[in-house]
Amino acid sequence: MSAATVPLAFFWGDDDLEAGRAVDRFGAELAGSVGEPLERCTIRGDANAAGDLVARLLARVSTPVMFGGGTMVVVSEVGPLVRRAEHRDAILGAIGLVAPGNGLVFVEGPPSGGKGPPNKRIADAVAAAGGLVREVRSPKAGSLTAWIEAEARARGVRLGVGAAKELATRIGGFIAEGDAERRRQTRIASMEIDKLGLYRGEGQVEVDDVRALVAEAIPGSVWAFQDAVGERRTAKAVELLGRLQETTPEPVLLAVLHRRIRELLEVADGVAARETLPAIGRSMKISSEFRMRNLAAQARTWTVAELAAALDGLLELDAMVKGAPGSESDEAQRRLAFTMWVLDRVGRAA
Repeated sequence: MSAATVPLAFFWGDDDLEAGRAVDRFGAELAGSVGEPLERCTIRGDANAAGDLVARLLARVSTPVMFGGGTMVVVSEVGPLVRRAEHRDAILGAIGLVAPGNGLVFVEGPPSGGKGPPNKRIADAVAAAGGLVREVRSPKAGSLTAWIEAEARARGVRLGVGAAKELATRIGGFIAEGDAERRRQTRIASMEIDKLGLYRGEGQVEVDDVRALVAEAIPGSVWAFQDAVGERRTAKAVELLGRLQETTPEPVLLAVLHRRIRELLEVADGVAARETLPAIGRSMKISSEFRMRNLAAQARTWTVAELAAALDGLLELDAMVKGAPGSESDEAQRRLAFTMWVLDRVGRAA
């Protein structure tokens, strides 16, 4: 049997819509190879019911088909089911016990760290048995724009010049930070295409239609804003600030900025004292090596005096937001003050 018809698959990645479609395609291939549609049995990992769920999985995949089609068991997030050795061994054994006419598919989200699929032992066992192991990665930036254009064509929705890029931008496709949440991004894009198609009917969807109908839902924009400030990318910081000010309370913006400047000050002080990054991270209660490397890289673009001045500027903003005596202001004045803080404190001297 080819990998396409071996009744085993392991799909993993950060695109929920494509993962669901991959399962559907795999089920259709299995049905075609056995000549009957398969019943689908979905099991979601739950550590509190692991024993019962593993027993159910074993019973469904190992029972031969007597009449009609078999069963395709889809296990979503297997991690909680393999915490105990006996459960893990039972699932590994089930991979070799799939009865003719049945199928077994695992669907996992992105790994919490590192590369390769999560629950690698399960993925490796599926691959060793001749099954399909594939990553489903959410497209972003230009790739998401192309994906939207292809989806629209498939549904008969006509997009004008720039409409696909505007839609990708409004749902966060051009946020480059790795910690942005993308699992539902293509699903959101799919729903928005349907909405735009209903709105325009046989007509062409233009950029203004996208702006009027699609709300901005930019994943990770707060993190992106923090990083733009830390890296002193002034134009990007101003752009993200403008978006955040539409939806984020001013005290939250202050807290976000204050935290990042304080973090950079602590890292700069630790580096000046010749402490190692892990030691600095422990004192800051940050365990992520990746995050500490980012903070250290950002801190190198500032002097301690510049960070202290930025912190003083935040105190002035805080007084405006709280309406302290002598600092009363309206919303427009406060928005301008936030922008001027970015330009004056984050921007580099000419």
